[in-house]
Amino acid sequence: MSTIPYRDRVVAMRYVIRDEAGAIVSVHREAVPGALPVDDNYPEVQAFLEGDEDAQAFAGLDADLVRVLEDLIDALIDRNLLRITDLPAEAQQKLFARKHFRNRAQSRSLNLFGNETGGLPNG
Repeated sequence: MSTIPYRDRVVAMRYVIRDEAGAIVSVHREAVPGALPVDDNYPEVQAFLEGDEDAQAFAGLDADLVRVLEDLIDALIDRNLLRITDLPAEAQQKLFARKHFRNRAQSRSLNLFGNETGGLPNG
């Protein structure tokens, strides 16, 4: 991000690209062709960036919902109400890929509470 000295403080600058109506369509930390410099604290820039935070929060909710659906599918399979082969091949592949990734990530994480049976980790 660029900064410029302004009186007794340094002002952080963003670079914005606007549409034909003058609305901000993208914000950049570095100068890009067609972008105009704007103070980082400019209300319109802040409003645009807060919109991104809303989108990130919504994406986080989607990720949480995916986890709930995975757990629901696991519960249905555990109770023999659903077989993994009942799902389309693409869904099976995605579920196996996510499970494999999650297991790998968990095996690398710090285990402070012991294993699932309540014992302490070995070592």
